[in-house]
Amino acid sequence: MGKVKSRNDTPADTKEAGILHAEKPLSEDERDLTLRPQNIAEFLGQSKIKENLAVFIAATKARRESLDHLFLIGPPGLGKTTLAQVVAHELGVDFKVTSAPALDKPKDLVGVLTTMTKNSVFFIDEIHRLKPAIEEMLYIAMEDYELDWIIGQGPGARTMRLPIPRFTLIGATTKAGNVSSPLVSRFGITCRFSFYELADMEAILRRSAGILNVRIENDAASLLATSSRGTPRVANRLLRRMRDFAQVKQSRSITLDIVENGLVQLEIDSLGLERYDREILRMIIERYNGGPVGAETLAISVGETVETLEDYYEPYLIQAGLIQRTPRGRIVTALAYTHLNIAQKHTSGALF
Repeated sequence: MGKVKSRNDTPADTKEAGILHAEKPLSEDERDLTLRPQNIAEFLGQSKIKENLAVFIAATKARRESLDHLFLIGPPGLGKTTLAQVVAHELGVDFKVTSAPALDKPKDLVGVLTTMTKNSVFFIDEIHRLKPAIEEMLYIAMEDYELDWIIGQGPGARTMRLPIPRFTLIGATTKAGNVSSPLVSRFGITCRFSFYELADMEAILRRSAGILNVRIENDAASLLATSSRGTPRVANRLLRRMRDFAQVKQSRSITLDIVENGLVQLEIDSLGLERYDREILRMIIERYNGGPVGAETLAISVGETVETLEDYYEPYLIQAGLIQRTPRGRIVTALAYTHLNIAQKHTSGALF
């Protein structure tokens, strides 16, 4: 059966990850779950999503029903899993979590859904990676709260419908376009996450610093927020690294000087770009004259897969205004030249 984790389980991860790679959890992130908010009031940022969910949750609790199925869309590290946990906590129900690749066979899904309690929350991460057979089984489960189960084989096989408790499915994805229309249509609530504003990032850093029992000066928090790519997961990782630098320097608080020196040590610049982000920009500028260059060609040039390039590097580079996607390919902007201190070549394909 695919592994399904309860509220207190911590997933294992064996990948080596950079600090700014929000999609690749570090073991320290998974151990320190105390940084995650437990209720909507503690969840900072994404104000419109919170306002709407607070209404839906209050109405659901008053009717003593299960919440409508919830679809969470957004880049990695913005709080989709955390919000799912918050929803379960606010509803006061059980919370089970898995990822789509862990649901390998239909029996894996049956094993999960038949053991859930009434109105509980079932969270599936990377839901765009569900196998077709499991996705089709989910259709009936989400609408009728029943499961189709085939008993026997060959001519004697028959279909049996198993009733299951009413539940709330929360699906999260970084690739909404890869989720089939029939599945999307079965979600009653859709929430789209965006990168966080600087004020929200600073508030998140101060909250996390308080939980970690470390002081951080205001100007240090501002710089750290600017360098965190609008992503809370990245901000919390950077905060821990700055805590390490402060401890080694025997400083009672994280100061601006510690953050500045720490970012230099980690090769993170003022826009929150790490070395690999800058290599992507330089590759487009120096090898392809500023673009346009196709995603596959660029991915091969920098030694990455197209999926990694499109899902984990490009979203922030586009958000920061450093590259543009066009029908012909990727193009760097004038801001990229300025940021890297490279003279613009007006004969290139870049848009200025």
